[in-house]
Amino acid sequence: MGTARVVGSEGERPPRREGAPAGPGGPRKQYFRRRKVCKFCTEKIDIIDYKDVKLVGQFISERGKIMPRRLTGTCSPHQRLLAEAIKRARNIAFLPFTTST
Repeated sequence: MGTARVVGSEGERPPRREGAPAGPGGPRKQYFRRRKVCKFCTEKIDIIDYKDVKLVGQFISERGKIMPRRLTGTCSPHQRLLAEAIKRARNIAFLPFTTST
C-alpha cells in the first residue's frame, strides 16, 4: 500500500523576496562586464608566427603556462593556432618551458 503524496507547502521553498538585502552589507551592485574579444580577429591576423616572440609571449603566464581562452578572450580557432605556435617556439628555445626559480 502506498502513501498518498500531499501537495502543499511542506516540501516547497518559500518565494524569494525581490527587494531584500543580499547579506549583511546590503544588496550587491551589479557591474557591467566587458566582453572579451579576440585580438587576432580584431587586428585581422590570420597567421600566428612562432618567431614573433613579442606577440606569442603575451599569451603565456608568469610561470610559463599557456593562458586559457577565458582569460585572454581569443576565439577557439586562434587559440589552437596560438597553442601550436607557443609549443613550436618552446622547442626552438625562443620561449622558456618554465621560469627559473
